[in-house]
Amino acid sequence: MASITEKFIPLSLLVLTLLVTGCGETTGSTKTNQQMASFSWFEYQGDDEMFRSSIDEGQFRNPILTGYYPDPSVVVVGDDYYMVNSTFGFYPGIPVFHSTDLVNWTQLGNAIDRPDMLPYDEVLHAGYLGVFAATIEYHKGTFYIMNTCVYCGGNFVLTAKDPAGPWSDPLWLPHIDGIDPSLFIDDNGKFFVVHNKEPEEPTVDGHRVISVMEVDPTTFAARSEDITLVDGADPAPYNTTHIEGPHIYKIEGQYYLSAAGGGTGLNHQQLIFRSQNILGPYQSYENNPILTQVGLAKDRKNAVTSTGHTDIFKDANGDWWAVFLGTRVYGLDKHQEGPANFHTGRETFLLPVTWKDGWPNILESGKPVPLIVDRPSLPDSGPAPRPKTGNYTVKDEFNDSALGLQWLFVRAPESPWWQTGDGSLKIQPRANRIGSLSLFDYTPQPSFVGQRVAHMSASATTEMRFTPATEDEEAGMMAVQNDFFYYAFGLGLSDNDETVLRVRMRNKMATLFNGETLVETPVTVADGAPIYLRTTLDKDKISFAYSLDGTTFISVLENADATVLTTAKAGGFIGAVIGLYAEGEVE
Repeated sequence: MASITEKFIPLSLLVLTLLVTGCGETTGSTKTNQQMASFSWFEYQGDDEMFRSSIDEGQFRNPILTGYYPDPSVVVVGDDYYMVNSTFGFYPGIPVFHSTDLVNWTQLGNAIDRPDMLPYDEVLHAGYLGVFAATIEYHKGTFYIMNTCVYCGGNFVLTAKDPAGPWSDPLWLPHIDGIDPSLFIDDNGKFFVVHNKEPEEPTVDGHRVISVMEVDPTTFAARSEDITLVDGADPAPYNTTHIEGPHIYKIEGQYYLSAAGGGTGLNHQQLIFRSQNILGPYQSYENNPILTQVGLAKDRKNAVTSTGHTDIFKDANGDWWAVFLGTRVYGLDKHQEGPANFHTGRETFLLPVTWKDGWPNILESGKPVPLIVDRPSLPDSGPAPRPKTGNYTVKDEFNDSALGLQWLFVRAPESPWWQTGDGSLKIQPRANRIGSLSLFDYTPQPSFVGQRVAHMSASATTEMRFTPATEDEEAGMMAVQNDFFYYAFGLGLSDNDETVLRVRMRNKMATLFNGETLVETPVTVADGAPIYLRTTLDKDKISFAYSLDGTTFISVLENADATVLTTAKAGGFIGAVIGLYAEGEVE
C-alpha cells in the first residue's frame, strides 16, 4: 500500500523542491537584527457584489463562514452547536466554533494550539499536507476530535472536557490507515472509527474505500478488523471515485453512511448509503447524489461549485441541517473542464435537510446552492465578535498581549519572533522566508502572520514603521497561497542602498525562493515616520499602493495577475491569506 507521502505529494513536486532549493542554502538561520518592523494596525475590508443585497430578519447568507474554512463538522450538545474545520499547513490548527442559531459562529479557540502538538516542521506548505478534515463528536462529558496530519504523523484523536480547550496531546492511531477518520458512538456505547483508505489493489484512478473499525473507548486500540463498507472503484453512476470524508449516523434504528465522491474539484458531490447493521452491507440511495452542482451552467452568476464533504445533524427542534464545503468561483467559462479560479478557498455552507422515504436530501439535482436561506427557528446567538459572512470591515489595533484567533502562521513557531500589545505588532526580521526550503532545513517557519481572505473583492491596509539595514531586510504585507505561490509588497533596500518599495511574485516552484521582482520604486520615508501599505484584490486582479500621510495613496503596481493566489494555479486544498511579514539577513 502506498504511504501517505506517496498518496498526497506529487513526485514532481518533491523532486523540484530538492532541485530548486538545493542543499546549499542556509535558510534555517535565526540571525536577527535589532530593528523590528512595527505595525500599528491592520485593516481588512471585504466588498463582494453578492453580499450587497439586503436580506430579511428571518434569513441568513451563505456561506456562513467565508474564506478558507473547509471540511466542516458539527456536533450538537443540548442547545449548543460546535463546529471544526481543517487547516492543513497553518497554525494554530483546527478552529473550534460555537453557535446557538447555526448562523452566527464565534470562535472559541483552536484544538491545535501548542507548537509541539504536531510535527509541523515536516509539513511542506503546498496545500496538500498537514491537518486534513477534522470531525468532532461528544459523549458523556467528553469532546472528541479525530483528524489526519498528512506527512506529519497520520491519524490521531484529541479529547477535551471544554471545547474551548485545552485539548489533549494527540493520541496517534497507526492501526487506522488512510485519511478522514470520523468517530461514531453507537447506542450501546461501542466506539467505531470510519475512514477513507486506499485498497490493496486499486483498479482505477482515485480508487478508495470506506472502512470501519471498532476501537476501545479509552485507548482507541483496535477491537475488530478494518471492514470495508463502500468500495469506490466505479465512477458510474454515482461517481464514487476519490470517496472520502465519511460519517456514520444512526437514525430510527438504521445506520446511514454519508461520504463525498468525485474528488474535491468541480465533480465533488455527496453520497448516502444505509444499512440495518453498522458493518453492512450498505445500500446506495437510488437518487444519489444528495448534493451536487455538477451539470449546472458553468457561466452562471454567483456560481458555487465543488459542493460536498458534508456533515448532517438534527437541531434542538428536530429539524435537520447540513454543513458542507463549496467554492465561490469567478471567471468560470461555460466550456471549462479544468479547475475554477477562487482565492477564498473552500468555504462553509449551511442548508436544511429534507427526508423522503427514509432518505435525506440536501438539494434537488439541477438547483444552484441558494445564497439566501430561511433561518433556523433557534435562539439568536447575536452577532459574532468578528464577522464571518457578508461584507464588513475589521481592524486589528494590537492592543492585546496575544494575537487574535483569526491570525495564522505558516507552520508552528518554535520561538516567539513577534511582540504585540500597546497598539502595535512588532515582527523581528529573520532569515527564514516562505518557500526558503532545503534538504537539511526542509521547512523553516517564516516571520509571517496572516488572516484568511474572505472575499473575492477585498483590500488590506496597514501602518508600518521600518528601517531596513541591509539588502536582505524587507518588511511589509504579503498575500500567500502557499510556499511557492505568493505576492510580497515590502520596504527594503536596493543594491545601491536606496530605500525602495518592491512587489515580488512567486508563481511556481521553479523560481528563486525570493520570487521575481515585478516593480521596485524609490521612496523617501522620514526617520521614525510611518508608511501605509495597501493591497487590493478584485477577483483575478491584484494591486499595490502606498501612502506617506495615510490619506493619499500612490499606485505601485495595478492589476497584476491574482490567479497566482488560486488553487487553479497553485493546486492544493487551501485558500489565500493576507498579512504582515519581515525578512532578515541571510547568512
